[in-house]
Amino acid sequence: MTPGFHRRAFLQGSLAGTAGLTAASASASASASASPLLPILDTSSAVRTDGLTPLAQFTAHGTQWRVYEDQTRRDGPIVFTSDKGAFSLSKRPEAVFDDITPAYLGLALKDICQADADLLADKLLARGDDPDPDEVRRAAPPAGWNFTRESLWWRMPWTTFVGTAQQGDTMPVFPNGRTRTFRPEHVFPELSGDDKVKRRWEGLLGGWLPAVHKIIEISPTRHYDLLVFADVTATDKLVVQTWHRTIQYDDGKPVKTAFGHSYAPFPPRRVEPTAEAFYEGLLTFAGDWQARLKDQATLNIPDAALSDMVSHAFAKELMVRPQGVYPKYGVVDRDYFGSEYDGFQDTFTSSLYANLEWGRFDQARAVLINYFEDFVFADGQINMRGPEVAQFGLTLSLLARYLRYTGDTATLKRFAGKIENTAAILTELHDVALKKPAGDAGFGLLDGWSESDACLHPDPSVWWKPYWNNSAFAVRGWRDIAAVWAVIAPDKASLAADWKTRADTLQAQLIKTLRANIRHDLTPPYVAILPGATRTHRQAMIESARSKTGNEQGWAHRAYAELLHADVLPDDLAQTVINAVRGHGGTAIGVLANFGPPSDDSRDQLGFISYGYAQQLLRSDRIEEYLLFLHSHRYHSHTPGTWVAGEVTGITGGLPLFCIPAQLTIPKLVRWALVFEASDADTLWLGRAVPRQWFASEQPIAITGAPTRWGSVDLHLQRQGLTLNGEVRLGGATRPSEVRLRLRVPKEMRLASVTVDGKKAVVEGEDVVIGPQGGALRIQARLRKV
Repeated sequence: MTPGFHRRAFLQGSLAGTAGLTAASASASASASASPLLPILDTSSAVRTDGLTPLAQFTAHGTQWRVYEDQTRRDGPIVFTSDKGAFSLSKRPEAVFDDITPAYLGLALKDICQADADLLADKLLARGDDPDPDEVRRAAPPAGWNFTRESLWWRMPWTTFVGTAQQGDTMPVFPNGRTRTFRPEHVFPELSGDDKVKRRWEGLLGGWLPAVHKIIEISPTRHYDLLVFADVTATDKLVVQTWHRTIQYDDGKPVKTAFGHSYAPFPPRRVEPTAEAFYEGLLTFAGDWQARLKDQATLNIPDAALSDMVSHAFAKELMVRPQGVYPKYGVVDRDYFGSEYDGFQDTFTSSLYANLEWGRFDQARAVLINYFEDFVFADGQINMRGPEVAQFGLTLSLLARYLRYTGDTATLKRFAGKIENTAAILTELHDVALKKPAGDAGFGLLDGWSESDACLHPDPSVWWKPYWNNSAFAVRGWRDIAAVWAVIAPDKASLAADWKTRADTLQAQLIKTLRANIRHDLTPPYVAILPGATRTHRQAMIESARSKTGNEQGWAHRAYAELLHADVLPDDLAQTVINAVRGHGGTAIGVLANFGPPSDDSRDQLGFISYGYAQQLLRSDRIEEYLLFLHSHRYHSHTPGTWVAGEVTGITGGLPLFCIPAQLTIPKLVRWALVFEASDADTLWLGRAVPRQWFASEQPIAITGAPTRWGSVDLHLQRQGLTLNGEVRLGGATRPSEVRLRLRVPKEMRLASVTVDGKKAVVEGEDVVIGPQGGALRIQARLRKV
């Protein structure tokens, strides 16, 4: 440690006491004889250092470490070695600048934005096969590359951020690598100025770790390599301490390196840290973050970056939530960090959903307790300005899922009264709906705000209407919570019968009214977002913009997404809704659009609640469209490399406004592609949306420990030539009546024969139908070329 350099010492064994560690990880840390870090880090004796540049050596966590880096290429890893093992931190920089030709796949931006059809989606799906991920990426400029559009004359806007799980804030990182407290241009003046840093690549160290890696190309012969990450040993309540490394490369060779920690030097008391201090900080950082995500179901897929996006989303959530638990919709100073957003229902439901789907039960429980303690009143209402009717239903559904996945009855019993009153909010609205005149267009359907922001308008009654999603999620919430209510509140088990009856009654009315409100005079047939509306949402928005009046069809995207997500429509009707959305200006490169009046230069993706639309694409077997949604969200609702997810993201390269529910979308989409449960049927789907490209790669496709209501599930598949081998393991005490394993082999191949545990299997198309067997099932498929 350099004299005069102040940094909090990392205490031996402190990882074992870090919030968020699983019991197994904590135990391993505490009992390690040589180093508490080694059992947590993914170490290997196979890591090679031949030809790598030695950077530092130091003793930390009871072990002698040496650090190397491959400095011959821009994506060269950083390698830590010791006599107990070694580990490597990879790099995967992605271009942030716009070098895409032809622009918009050769289509005119004005045509794309004005069209009712999603012209880019149509072109990407025209082959009748899975969309090519790289072609999807090239469909529009990368998000955030044109950051100067939002610049003030004296500063650049931040494009990403870093943080820790234990602190109460995050630290923005700007395009040139500076933060609010540290500037690399103090040592390297060339890094100052917007124009100097336009040509850059960004990524994350170690694949998914929240360490920002930047490559900034100043000229054909000079570039800078920067690393920025938060100090995980800091104990400040709000202040985020940061580590920095900047290397100048001339003609591909390192010529100057500078390190920093949080603040500019103030000698002699505060000086630049040593290389040894920096790499010890990096070592500790890697161990801390790996420990925090140890409980996540493991994923091994050919698209490693997509797998890393899943893990990084959970790391970002821990950074965004103060102390890893308290809810925040956004970060820093771009509007969404204010306390008025803290109780937003979508922040809670998106988090609970994603953490449950990936087996992060400790985090799910912490989020649930925090929300019901701090943001749900005794009467079921929420501590937030604008309650959303559909989200009450989704909350009930997710509480039932929580119980089925975790078996944690104690936590739900603790909040039984609040849960009962959450359901009662919906029953009260249902009682009012049933008292409407029989001729009322919305008879029997729940009125109320669909979108939280409705309450901010001068006349919020404009949006107190019977939107389809209000009723759809009431049905889903009542039905799911009723199925487990006797376990939560056995003394009030009779309530479940009423909820079931109401769910059936409301579902029937919803379907009847929705069918009566389809405009068959339009192509494709159009479904407005509420009964009685005759105009399309685009027509309504144009008129309201002209008259400057409230538009009851505002936030139509939410109504469609939640209507489809609730899964209470027969498939033909769900397909009609999907076609109406896609055919009338409702999607942008396959992702649900942020609905607005037509424009010549904007067509925006909705990043944060659109996953309900995607889920119905999967249920309706529109797999190519589902995969387009997945790839498009990845490339156009996230910034390249550092993966900052936008609430709403344009297709012209502007800087999106971050929100955490958008970040937690990719984990859901990836999980459902591999493991997906039918809502009401006793059916488990495996591999339903695995891209054919993954099988073509002949690499492993595996998810291990995916939780379901029947217990954990493992899926392992790999094709080699004309043979496809796999294993399905059902670990729970109960079994689904039916498991359907889809084998989406390359288009030029077909399934010739399939066996399960050596016996001929039932095959329907590409689906292998498996009965309620338990344990490990061996799958072998013979393929033939066509």
